[in-house]
Amino acid sequence: MKKHRAHKKKEVVAGYSCNGRIWIENNGETFLGIGRVVLLQRVREYGSISAAARSMKMSYKHAWDLISSMNRQAPFPLVETSKGGKGGGGARVTTAGEEALTRFAALQERLANFLAEETMDLPW
Repeated sequence: MKKHRAHKKKEVVAGYSCNGRIWIENNGETFLGIGRVVLLQRVREYGSISAAARSMKMSYKHAWDLISSMNRQAPFPLVETSKGGKGGGGARVTTAGEEALTRFAALQERLANFLAEETMDLPW
C-alpha cells in the first residue's frame, strides 16, 4: 500500500537530529494520524470523500474505511455524509472533526518543539 506523506519536506540540516511521528490510538487501533488528518482536511476543502481521496491518490474505499474507522471510534462523528440526488451527495467535517484537527495540530506542534529541544541536547 502506498504511504502518503502529509507533511512538507523539511530543510536538511547537517548533523544529528531527533525525529518522530505521532498518532492517537484507541484500544490499539489507529484513531488519528497525519494521513487521516490530511484526509479530513481534504474532505473539508472539497466537500466530498471521493474528491478528497482522488486528491491523495487514494481509493474511495480506503478513504471511506478510514473515515468509517474514525467515526466509529469517536464519541461524535468527525465526518457526516449526505446521499446523492439531483444536486449530488457530499461530505462535511463536523464540529467534532474540526476540534480533532485543532487538537492534533497542537499535539504535533508540541512534539516538534520537544524534538527540537532534544536535538539541541544531543552530544554529537
